[in-house]
Amino acid sequence: MNPASSNPNPNPPPPTVQTVRKLIIDVVDARDLLPKDGQGSSSPYVVVDFDGQKKRTSTRYRDLNPTWNESIEFVVSDPEHMDSEELEIEVFNDKRYGANSGSGRKNHFLGRVKLYGSQFAKRGEEGLLYVPLEKKSVFSWIRGEIGLRIYYFDQQVVVEEAPAQGGGGGGPPPQNPPPPEEPTQEAPAPMENVHDGCHSPPVVVIEETHPQHHHHYPQHHPPPQQHHEDSHSHHHPPTPEEQFQPTISKMQMGRVGSSGCGERVRVLRRPNGDYSPKVISGKFGADQSERVHPYDLVEPMQYLFVRILKARGLAHNESPYVKIRTTSHCVKSKPTSHRPGEPTDSPDWHQVFAIAHNRPDSPSSTLEISIWDLHSERFLGGVCFDLSDVPVRDPPDSPLAPQWYRLEGGAADQHPGGVSGDIQLAVWIGTQADDAFPEAWHSDAPYLAHTRSKVYQSPKLWYLRVTVIEAQDLQIASNLPPLTAPEIRIKAQIGFQSFKTRRGSMNNHSGSLHFNEDLLFVAGEPLEDSLIILVEDRTNKDPQLLGHIMIPVSAIEQRLDERHVPSKWFPLECRGADGCVPPGRGGGSYCGRIHLRLCLEGGYHVLDEAAHVCSDFRPTAKQLWKPAIGILELGILGARGLLPMKAKGPGKGSTDAYCVAKYGKKWVRTRTITDCFDPRWNEQYTWQVYDPCTVLTIGVFDNWRMFADVSDEKTTDSRIGKVRIRVSTLESNKVYTNSYPLLVLMRTGFKKMGEIELAVRFACPSLLPDTCAVYGQPLLPRMHYLRPLGVSQQEALRGAATKMVAAWLARSEPPLGHEVVRYMLDADSHTWSMRKSKANWFRIVAVLAWAVGLAKWLDDIRRWRNPVTTVLVHVLYLVLVWFPDLIVPTGFLYVFLIGVWYYRFKPKIPAGMDIRLSHADAVDPDELDEEFDTIPSSKPPDLVRARYDRLRMLAARVQTVLGDFATQGERVQALVSWRDPRATKLFIFVCLLITVVLYVVPPKMVAVALGFYYLRHPMFRDPMPPSSLNFFRRLPSLSDRLM
Repeated sequence: MNPASSNPNPNPPPPTVQTVRKLIIDVVDARDLLPKDGQGSSSPYVVVDFDGQKKRTSTRYRDLNPTWNESIEFVVSDPEHMDSEELEIEVFNDKRYGANSGSGRKNHFLGRVKLYGSQFAKRGEEGLLYVPLEKKSVFSWIRGEIGLRIYYFDQQVVVEEAPAQGGGGGGPPPQNPPPPEEPTQEAPAPMENVHDGCHSPPVVVIEETHPQHHHHYPQHHPPPQQHHEDSHSHHHPPTPEEQFQPTISKMQMGRVGSSGCGERVRVLRRPNGDYSPKVISGKFGADQSERVHPYDLVEPMQYLFVRILKARGLAHNESPYVKIRTTSHCVKSKPTSHRPGEPTDSPDWHQVFAIAHNRPDSPSSTLEISIWDLHSERFLGGVCFDLSDVPVRDPPDSPLAPQWYRLEGGAADQHPGGVSGDIQLAVWIGTQADDAFPEAWHSDAPYLAHTRSKVYQSPKLWYLRVTVIEAQDLQIASNLPPLTAPEIRIKAQIGFQSFKTRRGSMNNHSGSLHFNEDLLFVAGEPLEDSLIILVEDRTNKDPQLLGHIMIPVSAIEQRLDERHVPSKWFPLECRGADGCVPPGRGGGSYCGRIHLRLCLEGGYHVLDEAAHVCSDFRPTAKQLWKPAIGILELGILGARGLLPMKAKGPGKGSTDAYCVAKYGKKWVRTRTITDCFDPRWNEQYTWQVYDPCTVLTIGVFDNWRMFADVSDEKTTDSRIGKVRIRVSTLESNKVYTNSYPLLVLMRTGFKKMGEIELAVRFACPSLLPDTCAVYGQPLLPRMHYLRPLGVSQQEALRGAATKMVAAWLARSEPPLGHEVVRYMLDADSHTWSMRKSKANWFRIVAVLAWAVGLAKWLDDIRRWRNPVTTVLVHVLYLVLVWFPDLIVPTGFLYVFLIGVWYYRFKPKIPAGMDIRLSHADAVDPDELDEEFDTIPSSKPPDLVRARYDRLRMLAARVQTVLGDFATQGERVQALVSWRDPRATKLFIFVCLLITVVLYVVPPKMVAVALGFYYLRHPMFRDPMPPSSLNFFRRLPSLSDRLM
């Protein structure tokens, strides 16, 4: 009997479509493996373990450089948490092919590789990656590397639902049932510690390519739909109990409103006076008994939220708008325009307003919401709320459901019969942690287009390497003078970048020109530009174009390591960019060819910041990224005492301040607080930290662009100040809440523009092996050491990268101006400055101060200034001479004791800008004017001549010092060079005498005699210089040969 006939439901359920993510690991090859089969070779195979699934490749018989080219496929069970999954790849030697194949030994371990899901690339973006094999333990002997190509893709799979079990039928259950869906009430945690013995580092799971805004939701409830649409791919932070427990410093501060007054500040010892950071003692958030929210670094600011959705049944109108009025604020919504034929009684607004809200001064505080017609200013109805009855919503709560309210007329309404209809809205009181806050209209930032807080991402930058090898069959002019070689150069350009090769060398036999020169460019995604290669003949005064070619950058091969990229021949086109054939050239399609090797370098880090304040050292290719070691949290509290930046009226100024923070590829911008000298932002942001030896930069600016036209590029925002915080100076899981001075260097001198208050926390497992191991790894990616870049070349590439980042961020809304980007990236750090030269000189003096102090201490010892100390030094010297094995341990013990002693003086807070170290407090005004001068100079010739003469005087001093150094080195060489025969005879005779004495007398006795002679009492000293120093000063140098 057919089982299907007994099914009571003849219509099977429709099949469902599920998205399944598959991970593909292409095991390509391995190189330089270790021989472990007892016969000088190995028979390797690869085992891949991912998400509880383990698969292996075939075995390559006796091959130390095996090639597999095998693909291994895995199904990702949880795509949302794929970044935290660990991929382990191990290489073994198959014992069946060894010399002792019959023994019971295990397969020999040849190395392993651990990768994380954050390093996987999408299909189409993958590249061949060679990863060095790692040890399993300290005593393992491993070498070689393995070539992998890893990518993932999403596939739509049709899953047929199983029929209901019952009756007499019921087919067999499906072999691969779909995984159960996770409840939507539980959001994934942003950080998850994956432990595998003692080698597995903490994996931080936070999407940085789709950054979430700084307002977070705890894990108990899902975010509202509107916020979910903006950041659907981002993970929400968990409760602190699910993470490692951070040590949070308690901050005692009362509840503050939008003004934020009444804060108490405790000032530490400040060597720079009023220009040093301060510690803010305060408490933000709830009481100690309440649960600590993830949004805990900033002050909770009360806002009255009004969500206006729509209305119905309104009286006749043309363009209605909503007016919201409180005791201290009055705001209007955007007017609604009706299309022809649409009803005018049901307008839609869908706007949210966030109005700064303090505690009501009296119980009679009200909120009035009214609807008006824009053209006739006719009152269409309104609703009145008592603020004491408005509900308070905390971030874990779900969105407040809007309700319909009957519109009522006012007492002074001239048209009492003209009010009708309902309005749908929701009113609640919340904080800046509310999900509606990011997209709301703010009462303290009314210019909506240029005042909202935003998160930006820098473009993904690549180094484009163009290797010009040779050119052939060029149509060079034949009317050259005798014995004159043509001067052929290759010019390459992409966007605003342009470089030329040196003069090509001609081969007389083949007639080809050889260059063999590398040109490096910066290319930014989405790689829409084209590389233009021009072949120019510069033999005559006017360069002549011999041919050109355009190559799309997107078609150039990407490489992640130093593997060889094959070169290609490209035919040259004779026509110019305008389509015309140059004079003297035929109209044929062939005018030569050029041999190039092109590749996009993914193994380098493209520097767009100054090297000493860099915030990221990761390479371009995501496959080479290491897992994150922690989270950097920044709370931008506010600023105090800002100076007026623009004139608002006669005798009155104003400041419209906003803050920008930059770390890695992520930029954040707070909202602009208009017309306020003490703005309170209270916004919190997070970054992934991949290297603790990086710098977080925070800058404050005055907004001018919100008053200018969008197309006006001359309007720039004014800088107010900048603060840098080095992440490595922060203790793990400790909150630093400080106030930093905002200092700006101007032509007239440095000026304090105010203070900024910040709260910083570096959430990182303290002293974890993987965290400490970062300090032993190279600072830059591997390619910087295999094929290093020159200093001047890297500086030129950094300038190009800065321009590309500025152009990319200027296209955002609201835009980050080029002046903001250049100031944050320190684009002018390489320019000449007399002030910086003096500052660097004093830094060198400070570094050598310990040596000077040691020399003074020894001089005091040998002069018996303190006899007790001198006698103790004699005793210590005797002990070290008689027991020389104690010298090295004693030295390290002394360094250890110094470190313990200086622990008492360790910095309590992260340092800010130092005016004394910058030499800004005693700078000459003319030196400042020279520092701010343009290149080429825009000053009068007499002033430029005076500055040039001053620079010559400084260079003369440097020249003298360098000459003295050279003289001392040449005198050392003159000891055995026989330039002074008598001096050389004396020196080699003394050397022979010392040799005989050292052979005869025990070394310890010689050391004691020399030490006691050096420490002899001043009564036994001669005030004149010793004979050895006089002898050295009389030696000849090469300075007498200088012209």
